[in-house]
Amino acid sequence: MRIHCRVVVIAVCLGVFLLLYFLGGNAADDPLLNEVVEEGSNYSRSPSEFGRDVAAKFDKKSSARVGVRAEEPLKGRKEGKAINRGASVNAKSKPKTNVARPVTRRRRAEEVMHLAVVACGNRLDETLTMVKSALLFSLKRITFHIFAEDPLAPQFKERLNQWPRSVSAKFQYRIYPITFSVGNADEWKKLFKPCAAQRLFLPVILKDVDSLLYVDTDVLFLRPMDDIWSLLKSFNSTQLAAMAPEHEVPKIGWYSRFARHPFYGVTGVNSGVMLMNLTRIRSTMFKNSMIPSGLSWEDILHPLYQKYKNHITWGDQDLLNIIFHYNPECLFIFPCQWNYRPDHCMYGSNCKGAEEEGVSILHGNRGVYHDDKQPAFKVVYDAIREFPFEDNMFQSLFYPIQTKFLDTVNTLCGRVPQVFLKQIEKTMRKVFEDKVVRHVRPHK
Repeated sequence: MRIHCRVVVIAVCLGVFLLLYFLGGNAADDPLLNEVVEEGSNYSRSPSEFGRDVAAKFDKKSSARVGVRAEEPLKGRKEGKAINRGASVNAKSKPKTNVARPVTRRRRAEEVMHLAVVACGNRLDETLTMVKSALLFSLKRITFHIFAEDPLAPQFKERLNQWPRSVSAKFQYRIYPITFSVGNADEWKKLFKPCAAQRLFLPVILKDVDSLLYVDTDVLFLRPMDDIWSLLKSFNSTQLAAMAPEHEVPKIGWYSRFARHPFYGVTGVNSGVMLMNLTRIRSTMFKNSMIPSGLSWEDILHPLYQKYKNHITWGDQDLLNIIFHYNPECLFIFPCQWNYRPDHCMYGSNCKGAEEEGVSILHGNRGVYHDDKQPAFKVVYDAIREFPFEDNMFQSLFYPIQTKFLDTVNTLCGRVPQVFLKQIEKTMRKVFEDKVVRHVRPHK
């Protein structure tokens, strides 16, 4: 019996010893419990309070350990800066107001070219053919400013709105009534050709336009309008308009032989193609023979007309020649291929620029598009007028011109076919390469 009791006592003591050993070992090994014991050594706690503190400490330590990896990328920050974990926790539920947003670069405003034309009488088809030629080859968008008599305005709208969407996307147009701001409107309207004097008032009417290309209705573009538009950058600080000479040879020039009024240079200038910086024109005081102090553009037109109206033959063109006679520093002269007329070939070929580069802008004055006096001009006009938009240019435009041109080789202007064909072939080849070759080229 005694032996049995001793065994029980020894087993109890051994159990107590093992219990104390395990409790003491775990407390020593776990820093969490160590901290709690150290904090609790200053005052007595109940077991329940002790358990809650242990749980709280464990949660705190656990959250700290979980946050270690999230903080690792911040090691490079300077020490001593507080990290607001509350903000990072709430970031998932609240949108950040200080997040850097991608910067969107503003696209540069697309440059738009401005072209003006004045149409009266039976010039509807001729004007539309000019507009068509500008659109066929040009690269930038064009705004057309069409000044037309009242009966023509709805016809322009109807015809232009019928063009394919792919074409209409390249331009916009505005139609204006024929108006003259100074003097007698009926008198201005009858000057030279119906409504031709309207071009003199473009700087006054188009106040929101900086630069402008004016062309007569009988003009055809055989290369992009962009090319002549770029000549604006060639103006020096005093130049505000550009035109081509009226003639290349003074001895056969009209102004040098017959003019009874002042004119520009040796042969005068032709106003059928006129590039203008309207802003400069509006701000310039023009020298003249009437008032020593100079006159603005709007103020000079009517007194100039009153002074010379009995001495001018070509109307508004003569007035422009008089203005630039007294202000030659304001005029930029571009070569004859930019305003190629029958006078350049009917008296023998006298436009060297066209012989070398081909015609850039064809000007069919003297009515040559509508009669058989100079069939070379009529061939080009008919081909562009009949060309269906979006057809192959070589097949439906260039080849018909080339073929029909063979019938004109015995005429005064038809005997120099390279003058008419060189530039338009070069232009069409470039259009073909841009529109076709570029799209079928394999991607590298």
